[in-house]
Amino acid sequence: MSSKSGLSWLGIVPFLLFALLFLLLPTMNIVVGAFRNQAGAFTLENITNLFQPSILSAYWISIRISVASALLGCLIGFAMAAAMVLGGVPGWVRGPLLTFSGVASNFAGVPLAFAFLATLGRLGLVTVLLREWLGVNIYAWGFNILSFWGLTLTYLFFQIPLMILIITPALDGLRREWKEAASILGASNAQYWYLVALPILWPSLLGTFALLFANAFGAVATAYALTGSSLSIVPIMLFAQIRGDVLQDPHLGYAMAFGMIVITGVANLIYIGMRMRSERWMR
Repeated sequence: MSSKSGLSWLGIVPFLLFALLFLLLPTMNIVVGAFRNQAGAFTLENITNLFQPSILSAYWISIRISVASALLGCLIGFAMAAAMVLGGVPGWVRGPLLTFSGVASNFAGVPLAFAFLATLGRLGLVTVLLREWLGVNIYAWGFNILSFWGLTLTYLFFQIPLMILIITPALDGLRREWKEAASILGASNAQYWYLVALPILWPSLLGTFALLFANAFGAVATAYALTGSSLSIVPIMLFAQIRGDVLQDPHLGYAMAFGMIVITGVANLIYIGMRMRSERWMR
């Protein structure tokens, strides 16, 4: 190995160490802990305990929230990105929108939960303005920020921007010649999208949906800061087991984390596969 090649590898050593210390080793510790009991012996009891009704219910709620936020994030984000890239939106909108999307896609945790509580909580700004100015009490209609749809709405704040950031390059990759050829052959705009554009974009759309699903499924700080224990989703139950609940069982917590790793891992593998397929189409 030449000295130049060695220096090149030296430049990525900090990244490799970071990934090893904060990603690979903790993940392996979780996987090993999921198959151990309190005495440290191998067991499958932790995995079988995942099939308790309360834990299955938590997984089901988490999956529903993740699917709902990913689906709405894909639909709204795609519409916004398409309007920016292909629509008649002024060109100066693109820069600020992408900049905001880059910031908002990473805005989560306690600050995001506080922002939504201050906006749509029972005494939030928008809630009070709607009640005082328009006589509309959204909580009397059944809305609750500490509920399934409240958490889903909160997740959309970072799901939509993430969709915009990922799908914009795919929309940029649609060649003008394809639409012109479709028009010459007599295809309408709807037929072009149905028969040409959407089949090309489908791997990107499906892959992004999988990524948004994994993004929402693994979110814990926002959900815990917003709902506390009022909504039993997997990250909150896992946090309670590891931190020390009344029925504390760290190894059951490891098993729950292992289940989350499997689900999010499958979702990310789907995203990677669909992205590779989409990149082949765009060449």
